[in-house]
Amino acid sequence: MVTRAGSADLPLHGGRVPPWLAERMTRLGAVISEAVIHHYGRDELLRRLAHPFWFQSFGAVMGMDWHSSGITTSVIGALKRGLAPLSGELGLHVCGGRGAHSRKTPGELMRIGERVGVDGAALARTSRLVAKVDSAAVQDGFDLYLHGFILADDAKWVVVQQGMNGERRQARRYHWLSEGLTSFVEAPHSAIEGRSQGEIVNLTDVRAAASRQAQLDLLREIGPDGVARELAALEPSSAPVELEPILPHLILPDHHDVRAEDVVTRRLHGALAAAADRGPEDFAELLLTPGVGARTVQALAMVAEVIHGAPSRFSDPARFSLALGGKDRHPFPVPLKVYDQTLSVLKTAVTNARLGREEQLGALRRLDEQARRLERYASGPSLEAHVAAERRASHDFGGRSVFGWEPAAESLASEV
Repeated sequence: MVTRAGSADLPLHGGRVPPWLAERMTRLGAVISEAVIHHYGRDELLRRLAHPFWFQSFGAVMGMDWHSSGITTSVIGALKRGLAPLSGELGLHVCGGRGAHSRKTPGELMRIGERVGVDGAALARTSRLVAKVDSAAVQDGFDLYLHGFILADDAKWVVVQQGMNGERRQARRYHWLSEGLTSFVEAPHSAIEGRSQGEIVNLTDVRAAASRQAQLDLLREIGPDGVARELAALEPSSAPVELEPILPHLILPDHHDVRAEDVVTRRLHGALAAAADRGPEDFAELLLTPGVGARTVQALAMVAEVIHGAPSRFSDPARFSLALGGKDRHPFPVPLKVYDQTLSVLKTAVTNARLGREEQLGALRRLDEQARRLERYASGPSLEAHVAAERRASHDFGGRSVFGWEPAAESLASEV
């Protein structure tokens, strides 16, 4: 049976992803997904999308605000656009989205079911039921506004939903995974993300089985009108309420800047050291790609970790924003020259791997392995010094944010 994997705070942020970043996120999200499937299979990509820590890191490495609720919308949107042309090859389909798009999910699932030969009607029912559970059976103060359904050709799926609490300016993300799911009404989530808000009515908890049955029995015996009379007769109770046990959760703070406490520094130093050392000599195939320099290899080291890292390595999603920056200039503007080189290397590596030439994709895996070895003893700059250096070099790297292009600063010329 699937159980909750954790929770996290997601501050609500307004604004939209600018087209110049949305287009790149579409391509990067698709090529990272292809790499994960190539190495580990389609089921593993579904498991990762159902993992809240990995999902947040995935969005951060693509240049989205590392801690905000916007990652959910932008990642689902990027995958929907990026994987659509590959659906026949990968056997993967992304449905739904935010607002009106979420309500189109059942129809999308029906059409995909007819095309690939799975029970679209059953999947449409699943979509509605999952949404109903998180809006009615789990009453936690968050109103659903996003529903993303990722479906494989063999009918396995992941659902990522998000609700908002406007008063608290917070969001909560819910993750579902079909693998191992035995009940929609008893502990069905793979994860729920969001800070504890006090008492929560959660009728999907295993301890609520008696309550669910009692509610059905009550309706049968006295009907809705009788239930209303019984409720009116109840006195407020002062009896203590047993709350759910606290689950492991990712706390995403309100501050937008990336601070030292948000990053596991030894992991950052490991990635920087692996990039500086160039790793094993057989990185030559990767490093001889025209235009690829030290800064791009740093970004590739962090992208490689998103592809290959174990779940325990995604406890600090802020670290992955140090690969390609953030659209709101935190931790630094998105370095478009580095972003485009990173995309080029990854796309070439995945394309060659599909043709049986594994050298470049294998080099990325070894880059990740080297980073993990080096982090045990590598040293490096403080986070503050690293971010300051990135900002000084931002103009040279083609730095851009929602505020515009980064102006030239007094800094030494930097290699992309």
